[in-house]
Amino acid sequence: MSFFAVLFALIIEQARPMARGNWIHLGFRAWARWSSRSLDAGKPQHGWLAWSVAVLLPALLTLAIHWLLLSFSILLAFAWSVAVLYATLGFRQFSHYFTDIRDALDVGDEAQARELLAQWRQVDASELPRSEIVRHVIEYSVLAAHRHVFGVLLWFSVLAALGLGPAGAVLYRLSEFVSRYWAHKAASLAVSSDVASPALQTAATRAWGAIDFLPARATALGFAVVGSFEEAIDSWRTHTQRFAADSPAASAERNDGVILAATSGAVNVRLGGQALKPITFTLIADESGLVDGSQAEATESSPGRAPELAHLRSIVGLVWRSVVLWMMLLALLTLARLLG
Repeated sequence: MSFFAVLFALIIEQARPMARGNWIHLGFRAWARWSSRSLDAGKPQHGWLAWSVAVLLPALLTLAIHWLLLSFSILLAFAWSVAVLYATLGFRQFSHYFTDIRDALDVGDEAQARELLAQWRQVDASELPRSEIVRHVIEYSVLAAHRHVFGVLLWFSVLAALGLGPAGAVLYRLSEFVSRYWAHKAASLAVSSDVASPALQTAATRAWGAIDFLPARATALGFAVVGSFEEAIDSWRTHTQRFAADSPAASAERNDGVILAATSGAVNVRLGGQALKPITFTLIADESGLVDGSQAEATESSPGRAPELAHLRSIVGLVWRSVVLWMMLLALLTLARLLG
């Protein structure tokens, strides 16, 4: 049933994407804010307690509802899985910026492309040449596709196979969300009572790095299979460290580096280099309603061709081929369970 739940959720999300600032994502933000305010006392144990309440408790509640509905009807449990996936998985939570920037570059309107990139990432893109616009769009897009689609898909599939319903989808998305939300709150101009302590930020970052370890490598492997396999694997092995700066978030950055290095080799494009600087530290929200405070540091560039507009089309093909690949694998696993 996992295959059909994912399929239905993707179809519904494409036909009727969730609006920005919807009540579900606003609820995520309010829950994370309450958890940090109520439980974050600045010590490591308090940081892990706040993280557990913010992430594990909703995942367990999702599981409890799944089991309760399953005791009445398998169709009710299936509908619950589709609903949870609809709220946590999908391209339309970020893809309109990618499409608008690509269209602007396609007609030669680089000023509009820079403005859209600045709006998307809240960065200063006013001095970017065309190739750098393309590079940043590629990097942000593949990471967004991983976090909104492939990572959710893997955690949902693994835990659903263990009889835990859609709890994996909630675990993954909330873990990613609280990590960047609390980090950005600390860097924002929010009042002191809202700022997450270093202990809480460390706990959230370490937890996110551990939870994303396997999904990041599964995404990179998928890109290698549907792209240029040998080049992607070689880039993964050789150039991952180029994308990981020396920082407290090194484990999470290494996960991102695996994906970016594999992408670079899969489509033969040069990624990495000078990062864009944030415009402001005020709170912002992405299309999903989740605050996006990621601020990459400058890294070394990987080998490959200079980013061109054609690479954006290659990235779209790479991502969709990966979706087809993982859906086929999920369909086979679902079929094997039904026959077994």
